[in-house]
Formats: sequence, C-alpha cells, structure tokens
Amino acid sequence: MNLSDALGDWPGGNQSGGGGAWPGQNNNPTWPAGQPTNPTWPGGQPTNPTWPGGPSQPSAPGGWPSAPSQPAQPSGPGWPSGPSQPTNPSWPSGPSQPTNPSWPSGPSQPTNPSWPSGPAPAPAPSPSFPVAPQQNLSVPFQKDFPSGLYDKMLITIAGTVKNNPNKFIIDFYAGSELVFHFNPRFNENGRQVIVRNSEIGKKWGKEERDLPHFPFRSGQGFEIKIMVTNHSFKVAVNGSHLLEFKHRYSNLRAINRMMLYHDVTLSKFNVENLP
Repeated sequence: MNLSDALGDWPGGNQSGGGGAWPGQNNNPTWPAGQPTNPTWPGGQPTNPTWPGGPSQPSAPGGWPSAPSQPAQPSGPGWPSGPSQPTNPSWPSGPSQPTNPSWPSGPSQPTNPSWPSGPAPAPAPSPSFPVAPQQNLSVPFQKDFPSGLYDKMLITIAGTVKNNPNKFIIDFYAGSELVFHFNPRFNENGRQVIVRNSEIGKKWGKEERDLPHFPFRSGQGFEIKIMVTNHSFKVAVNGSHLLEFKHRYSNLRAINRMMLYHDVTLSKFNVENLP
C-alpha cells in the first residue's frame, strides 16, 4: 500500500465522500491540520473502542470514566452521595445518628447524668452550714471601726463575769491614743469600783471613780450598752443608766478600735444606729 492509498479516507482526504469511519470528525477543532499525514496511523484506527471520541466508545466496559455503566457507582456503600449512605451510623447526617447516646444533638442525650445541660442531673444539695451566732467570743476581743465613731451609735456587749474575778477592761482607741478606759475592779483593797480615764499623749488623765452602785457580780451575766454622742460616752448596765464619760478626744471619726480584756466571757457584740 502506498501513502496516497493510506490517506484516501482520512479526514484530510475526501471527507465529503463520507469515508464513514469518522462521522462529524471534519469539524473537530482539536485535530491538528498536519495530522492526516502521519504515515504510521492505520486507516482503521477510528474503530478502536478505547478512543475517547469514537462512536463505539459508549459500549465500552465500565472501566472508562465516561462509560454509560459508570453512573451505577453512587449505589455503592462507600460512595459519599450514594442513596444508602445515610443509614451508616457513623455518618453525621444519617437519619439514625441522633439515637447514638454519644452524639451531642441526640434526643436521648439529656438523660446522661454527665451531660451539662441535661435536666436529669439535679445538683446534689450542698451541706448547709448554719451561721454561727456570736456566742462565746474569745477574750481578749478586738473590734475595729474603719469609719470611726459617730453620734447616736449604740454598742451592745453581753457576757458573763468569771468566778472569783479581779477586773475586766473596755478600751477605746484613736490610733495609739487611749480615749476612753472603762475598768470595773472587783477587789481593790476590799472595794468594788469602776475606774474611767484616758491616756492621751502618753499621759493619764484624771480618774473618775464615783458611782451610786457596782452592777457586776461574780459568775453572773451582764449586758453593757455604750451610746456615743457628740459630747460623751453614756453607759448603761443591765438596762439601767450607770455613768457618762465626757469626751477628752474630740475627733470621733478618728476613734477606730475597741478592746476588751480579762475576767469575763463574751457572748454578744452588736453595733447599731439609733434614730
């Protein structure tokens, strides 16, 4: 066979004569113009079933990507868009997934007691610790007044005198200045007396001792009320007015601490404002 015979029916030859092997091939834009001169291409090549553009290609077995049998692939169990895929329990959008107890949005999840938002895990009742009343407060006792003292401030102190007492003391301080010293003494040379004084500028002032009676008893309870006014400390014991100590230190707001010492036990301490 010579070269002209081999090219007689090729797209570059008499195409209008209907060589028959390549219908519609003459308008193929991707075919190079010099291709028909390839001497090694047999004239019967277009019938090769594996050629992508060949007319018999659709009948090729399913190994070619565009083969008609390829669309059956989605029915495979491993294909993402396959119709049977949603039934896979490990697939996030599967219809049966919400029943998995480990799935966050599952309907049965709230019953899991370890789930934070579940209605079932009612918090265990925390042990209740009752607020202890101010009973048996330790002595020595200190009370700070960060804002100082002021007019119509009422301080209540309740407790019990110890058996065989010697004395007890209530002191009010402005910094290091002792502005009011209240000192009941149960046996001062055989006498019972309440000494009142102040120590300002490291100097003791004049003692005040006179009283109509001594209200405290060994082993018995007591209640002291100290009312602060702009002019003095007024002291009542067991509901009766006992004495008044005029201020020797005028800046009440600077009086910021009270101390209680010695032979009493303390069961109550309270501060309130009188109308």
